[in-house]
Amino acid sequence: MFDILRPFLFKINPETAHSLAINALKFGNIASIKINKSPRIETSIFNEKIHSPIGVAAGFDKNAEVYNSLFNLGFGFVEVGTVTPKPQFGNPRPRVFRLEEDEALINRLGFNNQGCEEISLRIKKNQPKGLLGINIGPNKDSSDRIEDYITCLKKFINLASYITINISSPNTENLRDFHKTSELNNLIKSILEEKNNSNSSIPIAVKISPDLSSNQVEKISQILIDNKIETIIISNSTDRNRESLTNMNRFEKGGLSGKPIEKISNRIINEFYNLVGKQIKIIGVGGVDSAKSAYEKILSGATLVQLYTGMVYRGPRIAAQINNGLIKILEQEGINNINDVIGLKKST
Repeated sequence: MFDILRPFLFKINPETAHSLAINALKFGNIASIKINKSPRIETSIFNEKIHSPIGVAAGFDKNAEVYNSLFNLGFGFVEVGTVTPKPQFGNPRPRVFRLEEDEALINRLGFNNQGCEEISLRIKKNQPKGLLGINIGPNKDSSDRIEDYITCLKKFINLASYITINISSPNTENLRDFHKTSELNNLIKSILEEKNNSNSSIPIAVKISPDLSSNQVEKISQILIDNKIETIIISNSTDRNRESLTNMNRFEKGGLSGKPIEKISNRIINEFYNLVGKQIKIIGVGGVDSAKSAYEKILSGATLVQLYTGMVYRGPRIAAQINNGLIKILEQEGINNINDVIGLKKST
């Protein structure tokens, strides 16, 4: 059905099409998919076993409206947000652009969401049926961004399976300053102090930029190891790498996601994996639209994989298709479980 509808959907403004997809999931217009479960792709993270390493990246379900519907499509976990303390509209429209020839998106949404109060109430009323991550960030006009993270942490600390500290969106001015050593240290220590004060064991993930130098990767790795951060999400979209793109929308300002970022993401994943090893788990994001691309992420060092743009181009069956494809790859390679191939590719 998606193959039939796609030409019509792609004639609609991307943000409008996304709203239609959310409403279709919300009101049951997209049927659940038969999930092919296999011990080969079972894995665990944050002390929870999940049937698949494939998850939905933050940005798709910004306001935590359809996470349970996404579990029904075969995803092993879902991350909602980014959520800020106060509701905000984000940047002016148009702010999402398709690059069809490049199988990519450029967005400059700017953390548009309904705010942590409303979103937390929604999650309380709709208990997650699987592993749910909540991605948090500061308001654009905030005078104290660290305090914004703390506000959201307090609101979601008892509702999420894990909380992601988003320091990497290219669409919130100066947010990426948190990649600097002193700023990142201050942020993480504040987060961990609040977590300790709350007597919480909530796992913390940090979502980083793909636009890092090797020197930055080394420094960030050490900070995360020193602070015993459980997970790194690699990576967000990039505001660079437009040179090889074909579609005219490549000139739009914003974060680039999809196939053009796949190899960049894999390289950064591998760099981090070579530094942190098994001490910190990696969730790989960027250009995932098939079993092969998901497998490459895991070979590069990711334990789990997320996608968003891939679903725009491949449709709602993408998780089930990737799961089936991964099972076949592992069977052909004689591998018992997906965890056995994490990080086997030493350089990308």
